[in-house]
Amino acid sequence: MSSLKTGQGAARRRFWLAMLGFVMALALLPFSFKVERRLETAVHIKNGESEQVDRELAQHFQSPYARRLVLVISGIPDPDSAKGADALEFLASSLRRVPGVAGAVSSLDWPDPLFTGDNGGALIIVGLDPHDRSVEAVVPKLREKANWMEGQLRSQYPNIKLEITGETPLTYDLRKVSADEVKHAEERAMPITLLLLFLAFGSLVAATLPLGVGLLSISMALGAAALLAPYLHLSILVQNLATMVGLGLGVDYALLMVNRFREALAEGYDPGLAADIAGAQAGQTLIVSAATVAIGFSALLIVPISDLRSIGIAGLLVTVFSVMLCTFILPWMLGLLGHRIDSVKVRLPSKRSKTRAPLCEVNKRWERWGSVITRRPWTALLVAGIPLLILAFQARRISPGIPDRNALPAAAESVQALHTLQAMGRSGIVESLRVILELPPQTPPLSPAGWLAVSRLTQKFQSDPRAQEVLSLPALTGMADTPDAVDEVPEPIRKSFLRSDGRATLIELLPTATLSPNEQIRWVRDVRSSDVAALTGVPGAKLRVGGVPALDADYDSVVREYLPRVALIVVFGSLLALLIGLGSLFAAIKAILLNLLSVGASFGALVLVFQNGHGSKLFGLDGPTGSVYPIVPILAFTIVFGLSMDYEVFLVSRVLEERRSGLSERSAVVEGLARTAGLITSAAAIMIAVFAAFTVGSFLVIKMLGFTLAVAVFIDATAVRMVVGPSLLQLAGDWNWWPFGLRGAPATSENELSP
Repeated sequence: MSSLKTGQGAARRRFWLAMLGFVMALALLPFSFKVERRLETAVHIKNGESEQVDRELAQHFQSPYARRLVLVISGIPDPDSAKGADALEFLASSLRRVPGVAGAVSSLDWPDPLFTGDNGGALIIVGLDPHDRSVEAVVPKLREKANWMEGQLRSQYPNIKLEITGETPLTYDLRKVSADEVKHAEERAMPITLLLLFLAFGSLVAATLPLGVGLLSISMALGAAALLAPYLHLSILVQNLATMVGLGLGVDYALLMVNRFREALAEGYDPGLAADIAGAQAGQTLIVSAATVAIGFSALLIVPISDLRSIGIAGLLVTVFSVMLCTFILPWMLGLLGHRIDSVKVRLPSKRSKTRAPLCEVNKRWERWGSVITRRPWTALLVAGIPLLILAFQARRISPGIPDRNALPAAAESVQALHTLQAMGRSGIVESLRVILELPPQTPPLSPAGWLAVSRLTQKFQSDPRAQEVLSLPALTGMADTPDAVDEVPEPIRKSFLRSDGRATLIELLPTATLSPNEQIRWVRDVRSSDVAALTGVPGAKLRVGGVPALDADYDSVVREYLPRVALIVVFGSLLALLIGLGSLFAAIKAILLNLLSVGASFGALVLVFQNGHGSKLFGLDGPTGSVYPIVPILAFTIVFGLSMDYEVFLVSRVLEERRSGLSERSAVVEGLARTAGLITSAAAIMIAVFAAFTVGSFLVIKMLGFTLAVAVFIDATAVRMVVGPSLLQLAGDWNWWPFGLRGAPATSENELSP
């Protein structure tokens, strides 16, 4: 009777936990459909100089062009001609009437070569309302207006083409591309995932459960992100990473749970008890594994970049919801399904047996493999370890930076417009360095001494071969000797270059069209490190640099500064979690070292394929990228470290379980490998399929990340966990479990190395 009550109590506990999980899921799901509209494409760097400059230009310069975009015009007569001037006037006046547009300036307003292309064409700089928070919403309106204007002028100029580019249209298009690629990646990954699960289980019911957990964990994470977005700067990358990691992680954890449930059924336990056994045994492994994954994502929260913090939050949400679904909802569903989980398989024996479930034919093959590895551990270690060390050695050549090619999705409208602008030799207007020169109160820019200081700095920048053009108040007046000539500059343009308190002025440096992004970053650092007092002749003069290249420079500097800190947090945090979970310092240190090997080898592959271009055409690239986005190494390190630890925990936990049951070290390694190798390879195949689905798109940073993660999981689940790990377990003997791993375990009869 007491066992019946216990069984009923366990069933009630499973039921109420499942209901709690379903309530949480139903509460979050509706918000997941709104997440795309609430995520940001703009990058925020806390206390970053570039962001401070952008804020100062918008708030204190009263400039209608602090936020701007460019209308690129092709197929109209020369702007100096009467017909060309009429067309420009029509276009500019039409743009000024669009809600959210603060101004439009062309060569008609200020005769500067900047507004005409080297090989024909023209451009109009469109200012956006700096007080409008939904500035990206103006982009589709302007494109609609551009299409209308094309239609109005096409009868006169059949070859007319109007394109829009600039920082705001580029970020708008990146949002759209990101959302589209997430959708396409899901469409590619889900059928493959379902097929792999079916091959692993041989049952459609068993295969559907892990996939459902993965998809539900993604939706819940995105719903929670949508709720948090109004209070945090959450990046558009949340969509990509939640889908990429959530599908793999949720399926991995559910796969382990379903596998242990089926083993318990095969041993003759009734469905309810089998669900409890799976929850107890697999649940503990899941918590240790999830703790290491969560530590990696938590480490990203210390980095003051919105992209990385957003990914840290998304990763934590996905991890928490994956574990919650596997421990709250899945045990109840498994108990409910019972033997129906294998409805398309041969009926399992219903008679309860206390003996270990017999190994299937696949597991017997892994048992033979384990016997080979443990019989010659040194040979196996050298054969698998040396190639991995050689590959990992390539990682030392990794070059963080902005790739020279393929950096932006080629199909995006704003990217095509940027290429048109580059062909015109005017891309510098989008990639300009925005330098704010602040002078002491007694020497304002419009005083004779201040004007001389601004002129000196302008001439210094003009002499730099990296500058195609320098825009400043003296430059706009033809380098006049006195500030009186500034009255001839149109008021909207004058306001763009003079702060409202009259103490600071803007100097824009337009880079040459051939200057690469990394060279622009070096230019930013050169300007920031210059002795501005000596250059201007005014003690106390200060300058700050903003613009897209400055943002890239700030991003790169922050990542370089924080990467060692993040790595230390991940390594020592994972070490502590493993020590608590396994009770063994030796096993924890070994797991850390093997993870570092997997990470290093995946970075080496990234360098060879993307940075050096060996096989890059397989991923839709037209050559080597020359460098790797700074976000990829720090992000890949934290994710790979957590995911790789999954397989180590799966294997080592099972070997420790076998050792505690009384098996010798070699027998435990062979048995543990036989019991988990199929699970690890199935989980890894699913992870690889998910990550590989993201390498097919056009978003280069996601392509690099997906490739690195796929390679890392492949290396980790094959060479590391199937060869190197078991070899080290065999060689270390009882030292594997020092000091507390084998506490309470029965002694073994085999003579093994003991501490």
